[in-house]
Amino acid sequence: MRKPILILATSLLMAAYTGGPARASEGGATEPLPKAQDEALQALTRDNAQLRERLRQLEGTPSLTGDALVRRSALRLQEIARDTKAQRQAMTDFESFVTWMTANLSGYAKYVQAGSVAAGLAKVLPIPYAGQASVLTKFVSQGLLSLNGASVAIAKHLGTSQQFVSRVEALDAAHPNPREIAELSRFADAELLRDMTDVQQKLAGAADLSTSALSFLETLNHYVGSTDEYWGKTKALLTRSESAKKEKSFLAESITGLKNRTEAFNGKLRLFNDTGRKDLPLIKSLIAYDELSRELETPVAQANLEKRP
Repeated sequence: MRKPILILATSLLMAAYTGGPARASEGGATEPLPKAQDEALQALTRDNAQLRERLRQLEGTPSLTGDALVRRSALRLQEIARDTKAQRQAMTDFESFVTWMTANLSGYAKYVQAGSVAAGLAKVLPIPYAGQASVLTKFVSQGLLSLNGASVAIAKHLGTSQQFVSRVEALDAAHPNPREIAELSRFADAELLRDMTDVQQKLAGAADLSTSALSFLETLNHYVGSTDEYWGKTKALLTRSESAKKEKSFLAESITGLKNRTEAFNGKLRLFNDTGRKDLPLIKSLIAYDELSRELETPVAQANLEKRP
């Protein structure tokens, strides 16, 4: 776009200065240009040629160099590393919740199993496995499996993220190494992003599990609050020394504890997911920068080869 404009502007300047390539005399013959105008025309011609050459050089020279891409990538890596450190702090809370939920799941299962034999209770419970002993066992085992998977994902993400943060912090901020930047970019895309996505999915499963357990316990608490049918029909499933009053109190405490911890867990999980959504395009841009940097290096390498004897 700039090239036609410069050529047109130069042509207009030449035409305006000379009034045309030659002037016609009254008899129809052309008169030679005065010496001053001829010299000015030659000067404009040289300027036009120089402008054309400069434009050709600008068009052949990329505005973004490989060094600039390396510096941009380094800045992106540092931003991702800061977010990753914040995510690592949340991992401690996630790990604590998963451990706590694992320890309490069997206690909640006792109420589910007891409620499954209470007349009519299965119809009002908000979970599909209520009233089905075989499905109850499956729920508990799947719940423990889900929590164990979350625990493994947390540990793996902690290891990968620590490696990433340490390598980024070891970079020379003033003169980042292009090779190290490229390796870190690929590491972020292939491993850090993979483990972050995996832990997000596993923690979402733990959140669903806690929400389901809370929904059941709240419905059960509402049911036993209006009738003693539950306690009468499930007495055999409860420890003989436990009274209905003690069980009701324990149930209420379980609901309060689960609700508070679930709300705190879900709040931190939302922040973790928000950071992940923010970092996803940053990590993908690193790969784009790396590919573009490789493309910029290719013509230079070919030119160097051509210069060799």
